[in-house]
Amino acid sequence: MSRKRAFISFDYDHDENAKLMLAGQAKHPDTPFDFTDASVKDHLPGDWKEKIRRRMNNIDVVIVLCGQSTHLATGVATELAIAREKSKPYFLLAAYSDKSCTKPSGALATDKVYSWTWDNLKALIGGAR
Repeated sequence: MSRKRAFISFDYDHDENAKLMLAGQAKHPDTPFDFTDASVKDHLPGDWKEKIRRRMNNIDVVIVLCGQSTHLATGVATELAIAREKSKPYFLLAAYSDKSCTKPSGALATDKVYSWTWDNLKALIGGAR
């Protein structure tokens, strides 16, 4: 499988450590993805939504890390909407196995939150969803 370029969307205020762990996995030789860019905060100067649209132009998949407060993270909801607008494949990944993880607002009822295991991650990057 060729390595996919992944955009990781996450709640900066609560889940940055989980994002760092996921980005760290991209450094392993058998990882099926390269970490391309990260989520940005709502209060960045300028048209941050346009910046996200440009960043998503050259990615293959969007990984939405879901934590306990993801349903309140407006930036994550916006990034998910932009991914759908650009017809980018995406999946929701539970950032924690020992906590209740929530979907971003705007997620579809059919969007499943997948467990973060090595096998799941490889399958999801490969399109199994």
